[in-house]
Amino acid sequence: MPTTLPTPGPEAAQHSARLCDVIRRDIAAHYDTEAKCGWIPFARYMELALYAPGLGYYTAGAHKFGEAGDFVTAPELSPLFGRTLARQAAEIMAASAPHILELGAGSGKLAADMLGELERLGSLPDSYAILEVSADLRARQQALLKTRLPHLLERIHWLDALPEKFSGAVVANEVLDALPVHLVHWHVGRDSSRQSSDVGMNPDLHNHERAIYERGVAIGDSGFGANNFIWQERAIGDAALLHAAQQITVPDDYVGEICLAAHGLVNSLASCLEQGALLFIDYGFGAREFYHPQRSSGTLMCHYRHHAHDDPFFLPGLQDITAHVNFTGIAECGIDAGLELLGYTSQAFFLLNCGITELITDTSPENLRDYLPLSAQLQKLTSPAEMGELFKVMVLGRGITGPLCGFARGDLMRTL
Repeated sequence: MPTTLPTPGPEAAQHSARLCDVIRRDIAAHYDTEAKCGWIPFARYMELALYAPGLGYYTAGAHKFGEAGDFVTAPELSPLFGRTLARQAAEIMAASAPHILELGAGSGKLAADMLGELERLGSLPDSYAILEVSADLRARQQALLKTRLPHLLERIHWLDALPEKFSGAVVANEVLDALPVHLVHWHVGRDSSRQSSDVGMNPDLHNHERAIYERGVAIGDSGFGANNFIWQERAIGDAALLHAAQQITVPDDYVGEICLAAHGLVNSLASCLEQGALLFIDYGFGAREFYHPQRSSGTLMCHYRHHAHDDPFFLPGLQDITAHVNFTGIAECGIDAGLELLGYTSQAFFLLNCGITELITDTSPENLRDYLPLSAQLQKLTSPAEMGELFKVMVLGRGITGPLCGFARGDLMRTL
């Protein structure tokens, strides 16, 4: 457990303890008579930690975004992000239908900034739908939009599930990184005829010639007390997960993530998209970099009160748990589902291509009180040392033709 993180108050600690009880009961319900213990895949643990009704990180009432939360997203950082993104959404709507669907709208600030800019551009959508699984966040979104854009409320509505059919622009900002991931361990097993040294000498060793295990969660010897979740590995029983793991070539003793949930989301979106585009903004890489030999412990990361660490068992329900996005997998899944890959670039190039610098010039440099904060925000959004290079933007579409304005320069498809 991290020792330098802030200590939660009594109420927050009790909330986490209640979620721990839920997770422990779920582990106990999946008892393996042969192993003589309960066990769940890490993806199931992550699902409960983030989305358990009323207790999970995203379904409970704690503040998550901004300075009072655990991390800062681009929409919370600056209105420039949503205003710039609105320009790309306007282009997609003009080529398809005047509708926007946002997945996981956070505080609602991105929706407010986009709608405000679209109104200024004369490109308001006929409808702005928000798919939000958290009742608490939905209430905050409704309150913010009612305050900022009361005259546009008739265009905004909330969904409990994806629509059967949709045409227009689908926006998913930092959604893929919050989907539950499976943890997979590739290594030479005790029953393998090859030794670890063989793998080191032969990096092309096929995965089916060595053991592939799934890393999951069990309860430690301390029983049902606090903070007693432990790692435990099992043979992979999920056929889809095993097939995906066997397609990945990595060095021996390598742990990485596979996000089957992301593939499921892309397939669901492709099924309902009649015409338009899916716009994903998130931090991640192409597969070659995602499964780079030096990234042998994976990309799993936790965020608690603006501290980043790697212990997902620390205060479940009070911290975010994320993993980087394998954008190659997202592209392949979309193409297999009948979509076209229309663009892939860095957030910096995307925002610059969409005209973010034009927006900042609307404020005079002589007005230092307003100009200097916007300039600093622009730097954070586009600098390689900040969000500019780590965050990527991918668009998958159907029935529209490119190139889209956000991908005019800085094409990164070669890295997929």
